[in-house]
Amino acid sequence: MKRNFRRTRKASREALGLSKAEFATLRRLRTPEKIQQFVYGLRQNFELQGETCNSVRTVLRLRRAHCIEGAIVAACALWIHGKPPLLLDMQAVRDFDHVICVFRRNGRWGAISKTNGFGLRWRDPVYRTLRELAMSYLHEYTNKTEHKSLRTYSVPFDLRRLQPSEWVTPKDAWGLVDYLEAVRHFNLMQPRHVKSLVRRDPFERVVGALLQYKKPKAKRKKKKKK
Repeated sequence: MKRNFRRTRKASREALGLSKAEFATLRRLRTPEKIQQFVYGLRQNFELQGETCNSVRTVLRLRRAHCIEGAIVAACALWIHGKPPLLLDMQAVRDFDHVICVFRRNGRWGAISKTNGFGLRWRDPVYRTLRELAMSYLHEYTNKTEHKSLRTYSVPFDLRRLQPSEWVTPKDAWGLVDYLEAVRHFNLMQPRHVKSLVRRDPFERVVGALLQYKKPKAKRKKKKKK
């Protein structure tokens, strides 16, 4: 029988289905800042064996993640400490989407983010609206042709809508991707504003190429073959 978690303010270990060790790891992350440092410390998931959307349990076991995987770990940690587990999906053109975990402090929005580059990382809780928060990612959100590619952001998706067995404890959480794509998204700009965007200049391209974790040789060779 499915349980309704929508009004569950604080997640217990039993409700999440985590082991004592798994739960203890997340319970030690008492603030968004500590959660972010933990997420930064996870190795980058380069998906060498194919695309993944690993669950919280799988990420904790492998100690690696990409954006949505880091976001759900962050959301789970927030929920353990009595904060809503909220995800925000940002969509781009000719580029990958980016998923972040959002939180509020003193009436302002901030974000916990897993990324291998410098631009799409943590955001301090200073943004009055989610649009302001999403817009803060616009300048550094660029595709392979160096165009600024971010176009939409979603309403916050509360993970309490799902069963923990869908995103915390299974091997993967692919079903969550469908939910995020289906929620309402808002345009950041009108078409006439998009025409005003300029490509990154050569210096920005150099800075943008800096990575926290080096791409493995197998990934670099695969890229060259394309």
